[in-house]
Amino acid sequence: MIIKTRSLIDRKKLKTAILRLRAIDHELRKDIIDYLDDVGRASVTEIHLRFRLEQSVTSQHLAILRRSEVVETARNGKEIYYSVNHKMLVQINAAVDEFNKPLSH
Repeated sequence: MIIKTRSLIDRKKLKTAILRLRAIDHELRKDIIDYLDDVGRASVTEIHLRFRLEQSVTSQHLAILRRSEVVETARNGKEIYYSVNHKMLVQINAAVDEFNKPLSH
């Protein structure tokens, strides 16, 4: 019997990739990303007013985007402002492009 001592797939890296892809594969979060890209930065209050959402719902979606590093935060007094992490989106797009390339034989 052969016992494998290592996995062919790094599960931690895979979990992080899945987290990031799921974060951006959601219509409301896509709209929030587009809005932040248009305005540069916005607070939770500005975002929840723009999309007519409960502030708690807005905060939950922003937390998902923040954990996946798709948005960045900056504090100004008591207010936290969110902006798009363009470097992460470029990295995600490059990975998706690479993943979708046909395999060479």
